[in-house]
Amino acid sequence: MLHTPHAPTPRPRARSRRRLRAAALLASAVSVCLVAASAPPTPLGVGDRLFPQLGNPGYDVTAYDLSFTYSGDNSEPLKAVTTIDARTTADLDRINLDFAHGKVDSVEVDGEPAGFATAGEDLVVTPEDELDEGERTRITVRHSSDPVYPEDRQGGWVRTADGLAMANQADVAHLVFPCNDHPSDKARFTFRITAPDGLTAVANGLPADVDRAGGSTTWTYRTVHPMATELAQVSIGRSTVLHRTGPHGLPVRDVVPTEHRAALEPWLEKTPGQIEWMEQKVGRYPFETYGLLMADATTGFELETQTLTLFERELFTEPAYPKWYVESIMIHELAHSWFGNSVSPATWSDLWLNEGHATWYEALYAEETADKPMAARMKAAYGASDRWRTAGGPPAAPKPPKNGSKTGIFRSNVYDGAALVLYALRQEIGRPAFERVERAWVARNQDGTATTADFVRLASETSGRDLSDFFRAWLYGEKTPPMPGHPDWKQTPAAKAPAKAAQKAHGE
Repeated sequence: MLHTPHAPTPRPRARSRRRLRAAALLASAVSVCLVAASAPPTPLGVGDRLFPQLGNPGYDVTAYDLSFTYSGDNSEPLKAVTTIDARTTADLDRINLDFAHGKVDSVEVDGEPAGFATAGEDLVVTPEDELDEGERTRITVRHSSDPVYPEDRQGGWVRTADGLAMANQADVAHLVFPCNDHPSDKARFTFRITAPDGLTAVANGLPADVDRAGGSTTWTYRTVHPMATELAQVSIGRSTVLHRTGPHGLPVRDVVPTEHRAALEPWLEKTPGQIEWMEQKVGRYPFETYGLLMADATTGFELETQTLTLFERELFTEPAYPKWYVESIMIHELAHSWFGNSVSPATWSDLWLNEGHATWYEALYAEETADKPMAARMKAAYGASDRWRTAGGPPAAPKPPKNGSKTGIFRSNVYDGAALVLYALRQEIGRPAFERVERAWVARNQDGTATTADFVRLASETSGRDLSDFFRAWLYGEKTPPMPGHPDWKQTPAAKAPAKAAQKAHGE
């Protein structure tokens, strides 16, 4: 049985050590603590260029243990317990967690009651004793998790026809559970979901236990690899879980509304072959399982939640979508397993590395399997690229969204606009070198985070050329540079721009 252990249980707080500090320092320390205690709690962040209030400094989360109890009514709050194992990276007298939608009943730090207050979208926890840099600590929050949101703050839980699913990108995991809600702090997850008999619960990772008692069932799932909070997934509903085998014996499991199982099966059976196709391009699939979660809900997007990708059921049952298009979107989301999930963005400005690559393989699959030439798509993207840069910023320096919604950064400049950068790179260094860059990128950064600068260095190293000027123009320029090998490609006036199919994959 695959098992992801918790981080070691934190040692008891060393009160005696603190109380035996030199008397000369004690008065000063008490004075500082009194000043700190009197200061009001304030929201913090990791200083992300686009969203500076997301995430929190001073600690690194190693594991989350999330327990949800579902009543059977998706308009009622779930009872929840979130346990966070972390290692401090600085001395802390307070711990800021991102949490903005739910009632907190109590907080403990290493088994001892702790004070708590809200500040902006932070839950500010004050432990009985301050934490020293390098300590392991465990924070337990008992709270509600509400699937009903105000109109101006949507996200997190998705209410489906028969239950719930999650869509936490980019910044709404902390509407579901307290966390360090930034992709730079990845951790392993354990999920424990209790629901009435007759419902099925599934989450990221592999099943670890099923316990039936008193008319309800508790399912436990654990991830083998670290995961960003935005990629967490929990599905609760009248679902059927289908199993098949992928490459190298990979367990593939799909979660579908039971009544639509037959209609969805022809699509689901394509997944093992699609995984094989991606492995031929960039190397072995990086996780312990994969599968599709077909949500009976209208979201307007698909989402690459790690090992269990969220799809709208209607994408597969709406006859207006051509077969090749649906399959290319399946590849887009699958490609995120390598680009975005295994290798996560260090900042949200690095989003182009996720979406540009997913769009690239989406287009490459359409070229190879459906006779949809990559060059034609890239020429059309080139024609619109200056307009995309004006509206949303260059691919690696996107503009903050005007309406405050974090999903506003998912614009064309980081989809086809970023895939255009990859096309230009392949034109510049040649196909063999480009393919080596792709494989090296996912192999070198597996289970970690990476930056645009990391990609530039790797491409330069792999190609044997300094590509700094090339990438500076393509990733940060206000105007699109000339396309290598295609001097005839020009910007297309807006009135003459070809219509583009609706982008289903909101980033996902």
